[in-house]
Amino acid sequence: MSTPADLIDALASSAVGLTLAELLVLRPNVSRRTAQRWIQQLLGDGRLQAQGAGRARRYRVVVPVAGPQTTMPLPWASAIPLSADSGDVLAYVSQPVQARKPVGYQPDFLERYRPGETHYLSEPLRRQLHRMGRTAQVGAPAGTYSRAILNRLLIDLSWASSHLEGNTYTRLDTRALIEQGRVAQGKATIETQMILNHKTAIELLVENIETAGFDRYTLLNLHSALAENLLPNPADEGRIRQHAVDIGQSVYRPLSGSVAIEAALVTMLGKAARITDPFEQSLFLLVHLPYLQPFADMNKRTSRLMANLPLFRANLCPLTFVDVPESAYGSATLGVYEMTRVELLRDLFVWAYERSTQEYLAIRQTLAEPDPLRLHWRDLIRETIRSVVTQPDRDPLALIDEAVSRAGVPASERADVQALAIEELRRLHEGVLARYGLRPSEFLNWQRRA
Repeated sequence: MSTPADLIDALASSAVGLTLAELLVLRPNVSRRTAQRWIQQLLGDGRLQAQGAGRARRYRVVVPVAGPQTTMPLPWASAIPLSADSGDVLAYVSQPVQARKPVGYQPDFLERYRPGETHYLSEPLRRQLHRMGRTAQVGAPAGTYSRAILNRLLIDLSWASSHLEGNTYTRLDTRALIEQGRVAQGKATIETQMILNHKTAIELLVENIETAGFDRYTLLNLHSALAENLLPNPADEGRIRQHAVDIGQSVYRPLSGSVAIEAALVTMLGKAARITDPFEQSLFLLVHLPYLQPFADMNKRTSRLMANLPLFRANLCPLTFVDVPESAYGSATLGVYEMTRVELLRDLFVWAYERSTQEYLAIRQTLAEPDPLRLHWRDLIRETIRSVVTQPDRDPLALIDEAVSRAGVPASERADVQALAIEELRRLHEGVLARYGLRPSEFLNWQRRA
């Protein structure tokens, strides 16, 4: 005879939850009316969590967190659906530091991951993530979607990733800084620098999407952008770690020795490049980059941006980390550091991605198809804008006409390309200067002379 526990068992099989229709497929012996009654009972008891509305409403099991942390305030532990394995990880890392066993870098953690054979995300989870993150630009050239949403992406990802590092800028503060260059009152200089570094690093990935890859060059330059003016030794910006490091509130001791770190990094990047699924690539980088700690600092924020590279390339919704609790992210990374366990980070990843896609749902629904002419002549248009701004004494229209003629644009497209360049010039503002390789001083000088 079926009981509500049968529904719990079925729901526990999915980290992203099930709709009523999906649940009834797994439990065909339970009638729809009975299932609805039991679900309401389980929701009332706090054993299930519901999200969404109508037919898309999903139900998830709320996993009670047992062990020492039950006396600690962890409100996110009930808000984020956790598997039983995640509960085990959380129970261990929530213990006082003195109760946890010191551990060093485990080479076999990386060695036993085999691209195409090992999966941190199950096939059903990967399918679910693809459904959640699919955009109208899937199939378009790499980076089409991330370029289309760049202005919003710069704000969300810069703010959320910085917030995970304790930055107190609000989302509105971040928007004002990125769009208008306005520094928030009462904030430390280091916080402003952190936001601006994120903006630069995100632009580096998006604007160089054709050449950015899971390679040493991309990683080092990404770290350099994030670390600019923030490290005690500027020589450590974009450089493999030369010394031992400790991780606060952790008993994990990362690998030491630049030669050993370099070798492990080459192996890790090689494996990342051979992973075919963008979500598996993303989670792999979130796991192994911080675990290796290849840099003197800022390994986690580097991993968060690198984790978006496969999503940018596949024209999927980005992973912005909006609403991710700092303590949840900290606990999940501790589980990797001290236990080489990925379950808690996996569950957080799935939950965080769903939150990110909800943030971008309206954009996905209203985003116009990219202008194919703008896409084809993108480099020409950018070089033209840069030429106009850096030559303020020249007539802008004459410069645009010269550039279009010199590039050999077909006569049938010439007027349209010129119009696109003029429109780009008209919309030029401080928040998009990096796109054209322009400095604020060049922009201000051009404005004064225009």
